[in-house]
Amino acid sequence: MRVYLPSTLTLLAGVHAAGEIGPAPLAAHAVTPALREWYASGDLEELEYAAMSAAARASLRLLAADPSAPRRRVVLAAEVPDAAAGRPRGAAGPANGDRSLVELSAPVPWKKIASGHVDDIAAVPDITAAVAALTAADAGDEDARFTVDGAEGHELLWYATQELPHLLD
Repeated sequence: MRVYLPSTLTLLAGVHAAGEIGPAPLAAHAVTPALREWYASGDLEELEYAAMSAAARASLRLLAADPSAPRRRVVLAAEVPDAAAGRPRGAAGPANGDRSLVELSAPVPWKKIASGHVDDIAAVPDITAAVAALTAADAGDEDARFTVDGAEGHELLWYATQELPHLLD
């Protein structure tokens, strides 16, 4: 199963040093039955893009939790056994309306990372503004929501795994 793990450049450095993403349980995003049902007209590529976009939104929250992290969203795509991904604990339905959210029961070794997806440096001002607006957006402020949504206007750049360490220099 392909999963998308939200991250930051700071967390990526730790993952690279440790040789794995962990410890478990880990929140990730994937093409789930709930996502397929919600987006019934989407093909697999569109569904995977929706799951990766959800992971990119989660990356914004990780950036908000770490003021020292460079303001670039990071999503790591990895292959995990189907049995390693399940419904998040305590979730009766899609958690917080997030139909792609899964919980991984084991760490993800570096060798299972298929690719990285990272904001271009040009996105930093919009990502910085989106991180600053998260709390107000969560409280229902429409202008703040517009700012947060603006971050999604930036496509994440694709990086092969061997290129990811170069982002950490």
